Amino acid sequence: MSFTSAHLVRRAVLNVVMAAGLMALAACATSGAGQSQAPAAAPAASAAAPSEVAYVLGAGDKLRVIVYGEQDLSGEFDVTGTGKVSLPLVGQVQAAGLTLDQFEKETRDKLSQGYLTNPKVSAEVLNYRPFYILGEVDKPGQYPYTSDMTVLNAIAVAGGYTYRANNDTVYITRGNGAEAQYPASQQVKVLPGDVVRVPERFF
Repeated sequence: MSFTSAHLVRRAVLNVVMAAGLMALAACATSGAGQSQAPAAAPAASAAAPSEVAYVLGAGDKLRVIVYGEQDLSGEFDVTGTGKVSLPLVGQVQAAGLTLDQFEKETRDKLSQGYLTNPKVSAEVLNYRPFYILGEVDKPGQYPYTSDMTVLNAIAVAGGYTYRANNDTVYITRGNGAEAQYPASQQVKVLPGDVVRVPERFF
């Protein structure tokens, strides 16, 4: 083989090797770029918390009612045993069985009947009505309600279980409903006005 032919062969082989190397480098760069640009996997979305049921007013609740621009009509008022609130100027307004939004509307409607033009009313619960706990607890009776109270909190407030108590079950009467059975756990909520009964266990 002549010098010229051998030189041409070597150049061709070298070109092939260089092309292969460049292709490999390009592939690595593309792969790396794809990895760097790919967004991190998003964490699994947590389940949305269930919406809370709107609180229903009842006898024994204490409300703060504000009529904007009318200081004499604003103040703190109790929901009486008849389920009504006695407000200045308009007198008795139904509250028991209504949510705060419904009570505000009821008050606005009363004030609009010949007293104020387009009244703006806001209401909030200052003190919730008490709950009751009966049965196998050390000190059964009526107790003030505190926010986010659970069955176990209620039992603790009443001095804890007696030695005869069934520690697994409670019965709750809510509003005008029938008594219902629940597990005695921290997940079971007590609401204002509830009657909680701790049963006796069977030996």
